[in-house]
Amino acid sequence: MLNSRMRIILQELLGASSPLTSEYLAKVASVTSRTIRHDMRMLEEAVAGHGARIESMRGTGYLLKIIDKEKFKNFLTDVAEIDSRHGRIIPLYPEDRVRYMIRRLLLTNHYLKLEDLADELFVSRSTVQMDFKAVKKIFRPNGIEIVSKPNYGIKIKGDEKKLRFMLSEYLFNRRDDIHRLITEFPFLPSREIAGIQRIILEKMGRYGLVMTDIALTNLIVHIAISCARIRNKNYVSMPSVEEKEIMNKREYKIAEEIVRQLEKEIQVKFPPQEIAYITLHLLGNRLFHEDRTDQEEVKSLLDGPPGELAKEIIRRVEEKMHLGIAGDRKLAISLVLHLEPAINRHRFGMNLRNPLLEDIKTNYPLAFEAGVIASTVIQERLGIKIEESEIGYLAIHFGAAIERRKRPSPRKRCLIICASGAGSAYLLMYKIKEAFGSKIEIVDTTGYYNRKTFPFGEIDFIISTIPIREPMNVPVIQVNTILGEGDVRKIARFLSERDGNPLEKYSGKDLIFLQKSFAAKEEVISFLCEKLKERGMIPDGFFDSVMEREEIAPTCFGNLVAIPHPMVPQTDTTFWSVCTLKKPIQWSDKRVQLVFLLSVQKKNAKDLQEMYKILIRVLDDPAIVQQLVKADTYEAFASVFYDAFVKETPGA
Repeated sequence: MLNSRMRIILQELLGASSPLTSEYLAKVASVTSRTIRHDMRMLEEAVAGHGARIESMRGTGYLLKIIDKEKFKNFLTDVAEIDSRHGRIIPLYPEDRVRYMIRRLLLTNHYLKLEDLADELFVSRSTVQMDFKAVKKIFRPNGIEIVSKPNYGIKIKGDEKKLRFMLSEYLFNRRDDIHRLITEFPFLPSREIAGIQRIILEKMGRYGLVMTDIALTNLIVHIAISCARIRNKNYVSMPSVEEKEIMNKREYKIAEEIVRQLEKEIQVKFPPQEIAYITLHLLGNRLFHEDRTDQEEVKSLLDGPPGELAKEIIRRVEEKMHLGIAGDRKLAISLVLHLEPAINRHRFGMNLRNPLLEDIKTNYPLAFEAGVIASTVIQERLGIKIEESEIGYLAIHFGAAIERRKRPSPRKRCLIICASGAGSAYLLMYKIKEAFGSKIEIVDTTGYYNRKTFPFGEIDFIISTIPIREPMNVPVIQVNTILGEGDVRKIARFLSERDGNPLEKYSGKDLIFLQKSFAAKEEVISFLCEKLKERGMIPDGFFDSVMEREEIAPTCFGNLVAIPHPMVPQTDTTFWSVCTLKKPIQWSDKRVQLVFLLSVQKKNAKDLQEMYKILIRVLDDPAIVQQLVKADTYEAFASVFYDAFVKETPGA
């Protein structure tokens, strides 16, 4: 029904609130504008009659208009079902080709030739060779070796536990729910997957074992992979000392019961080390909950090594980020209850998939930075290198602590002056409340001739439906009685101007570099750091600190945007420097064309929170990003950024 490029175009249109140009879509799909125009005609035909249409606006771009939500939803469902029946879509992006090659290598015991992979992907052999370098980089830290044999090709070998983790990570979408796993699992029939789920739930109920839905799905995936691998005579190995220690755990008995029932129902014989392997997953996925965990056990954990580690993590995060969380007992308890199964996972070489990772990085960047600092403390204390998925889980606890600390922003107090009566005044009041939520407090409504009786010292500004020509002690915004979109933008612009233009506040013409040509993220970061160094704005070691942070977890957020920054604040002022690129570059597993290098004033968490809030709010919109990337003068860039900032102010 839809080819790969059409799917990419549709996905971009679904996520855009304003028109997208063919030039932008061409960059996203790595093709020419002419090809995009051809694909767009085909896509227009495909969605016609299915509750939507694509509007082509001369000089502006393309916009998806959904006319019948239910009909269009059914169309998207049909497209997804066809994709699943046909097995795959030919990947277009380098990162998608890399993922495809990893899956192919994981799913075969035979040699694969690069030329065969090139034919499958409809690209040249040289393109596959370039992508294969990225494949090696992903396999290497996971302890998986690529074996090459002349005239035969390549295949992989490595520790069975690591191979199984890679299978779970690369064969399943992070957002797959249990229903999709049951119906689309590539190794076992759906009845066997459903049986695994039923058996696990029975044992959890019997032994009072508590897990999150994510942990349960992870456990089902790993047990299902184990069944498939055992059938092909691939077994995990485990040192006898480690196996004996695991056999003494309460969870080993639960694993034994799960295995015995599985052996009866799906005819797979589990050797002892495989029972120990399932025990590891039970230990690593077990959920401790403050309200359900015995208070003596909580106290014991807080007073013991896990408690000391949690206290040091909180102390270090507070020292570096100043979030006001030092005395948060709930945070200390939640970290302690998280750390024990997390340490078990790492101690026994178990990894845990995190389906929330991208959402956490995008929507809670401050909490994710706290998770990064926590990971460095764990590495220092225990010698354990924390993976990005685990940092994401740690970030959830810090996010909850940050939310507990939040204070509502002071609202601007407003008086409405309306000349056409109480009914119109109330209609105007409700429309303003709908547009701005808690940002504005409407103190009262009044007529023009009653205005002098009102104490103006109690308000910040006036919204009036008629001109007020005499001087007032507070600003006046004139709007139409029936509030329109232009009126909303006028009020929003006023509120934003009161807070200042963030681009002028944190950056400036000499810190924004447009339409540059670089091939790698190191080049972009080095360039920006050199420019900042020339202006005396950063200390020695700033570049190294930014790269250290990138090593722990890449700062690309999707939507062609990256926001690199040093591990800890190093400057006496808060600022950002910007670089746009002529062509996107590969930044870890995402493509990037717009880079904001952040530097936050030492001991100023407020600036960090405000900067992230502004940037994520503006840069989350693909249409805004494409306009920023296209800008070739500072004035054009600043205008787009400020207009976007003002546009996003209502309800923010």
